[in-house]
Amino acid sequence: MNKTIRRASVFALLLVFALLLRATWVQFYEGQALADDSDNRRNAIETYSSPLGNIIVAGKSITGSARTTGSDLRYKRTYKDGELYAAVTGYASQAYAPTQLEGIYADLLNGSDSRLKSVMDTITNQRAEPGNVVTTIDPAVQKAAYDALGDKKGAAVAIDPKTGQILAVVSTPSYDPSSLTDANTAGSAWKKLNKDPDKPLTNRALRQPVAPGSTFKLVVAAAALEDGLYSSVDQHTDSPDPYTLPGTVTKLENENRSAPCENATIRTALRYSCNNVFAKMAHDLGQDKLRAMAEKFGFNDKEQDVPVRAYTSVYPSDMNESSTALTGIGQFDVTATPLQMAMVSAAIANGGKLVSPHMVSQITNSGGDVLKDYDDDTSTEQIISSDTAEQLQSAMRTVVEDGTGTNAQIDGVTVGGKTGTAQHGENNSETPYAWFTSYAKSGDKEVAVAVLVEQSNAARSEVSGNGLAAPVAKAMMEAALGK
Repeated sequence: MNKTIRRASVFALLLVFALLLRATWVQFYEGQALADDSDNRRNAIETYSSPLGNIIVAGKSITGSARTTGSDLRYKRTYKDGELYAAVTGYASQAYAPTQLEGIYADLLNGSDSRLKSVMDTITNQRAEPGNVVTTIDPAVQKAAYDALGDKKGAAVAIDPKTGQILAVVSTPSYDPSSLTDANTAGSAWKKLNKDPDKPLTNRALRQPVAPGSTFKLVVAAAALEDGLYSSVDQHTDSPDPYTLPGTVTKLENENRSAPCENATIRTALRYSCNNVFAKMAHDLGQDKLRAMAEKFGFNDKEQDVPVRAYTSVYPSDMNESSTALTGIGQFDVTATPLQMAMVSAAIANGGKLVSPHMVSQITNSGGDVLKDYDDDTSTEQIISSDTAEQLQSAMRTVVEDGTGTNAQIDGVTVGGKTGTAQHGENNSETPYAWFTSYAKSGDKEVAVAVLVEQSNAARSEVSGNGLAAPVAKAMMEAALGK
């Protein structure tokens, strides 16, 4: 054979071999990555080729699927009372990545979760019938929170202290997830929602920590009692009024200048929300002890999954003495979500035991068989003593019965709470945040709630936890207790 032809033949064979090698590599090693690529439209076609599984509230689906026309995506997601439950469900969109429960359980809801496959599905490599997500949400509590917040910008969370079940997650203003489900119309809706200055897509209940203000005084009081700085909520404290922040000439005043805050007991200080008492207490305890207590309640937890990942509520580090004092009134760099402050009240109401909060009870296959039971998978930790919890419960009752939280009173129900009005903006230039966190007990029923009102139509001088947030909490507690 001619040498030139022989060399060309060898070269051609090498090219064929390289081509076969590359094809094998793509098929067997890169195939899954290509299949999973978000730009691979076949994934969307398969996901929306049949109805999705559903998210369940109190035995009823709050989601559905509708047949489309003129599209290779045969079905789209639908929502019942979409704005009411948006902070729970999130959205499943033909155009955008799913969020909230829709995102976390996307594989379960579209049938690709391996736990759903039968033997025949495995043999034929067919997608299984989709599963369902059963939530812990109580529709009465959810609606009470949503209606009570109304046109206010804010959020609310309710928890069963004994079980950790989240009964309500509301963020306002809300949005209709149905507007984002259809690829043909989602783009314009997405632009409109993102341009809205009120940020309706932000889940304020779980994912927007802000200064908790005076509601954080419950954490400070718990630290003081646990540490032995004070033995009782009725022991007088060492608290000058006004209190000069250490290392400065700044005098910390109280909102109510006539309140009996000088050397007040913890009970009286919570009743009148005395800044001097808790700032001095924070300084006396020191930031390390306060941080340790805050972290027991859930602050600084970067993996707070319910199962939606909540943004971290923060108790800061490396502060000077004056900044440490300011953390005692929930200011400086302290931040908290409504979920976090509901957890504080829940632990106090539950005798000092914090049960891990969760808003999914079970996930099931299409036939209703339970794949995982989250109610049986909770953890419980005694974070403060039962004596400390009982004392704080008593002091919180005083706040509601004869203090700054009277708007949360419910006839025939034991209610304890704590108001908060947190500074917002540089030099408190923006409207303050109004907070209320509380618990209620009636018979064998209990509930803990936290409400944040970020913005309302009220005049700045009328912004208060009792005036704006406590009525929302009251409505939620009444719904939870069946009152």
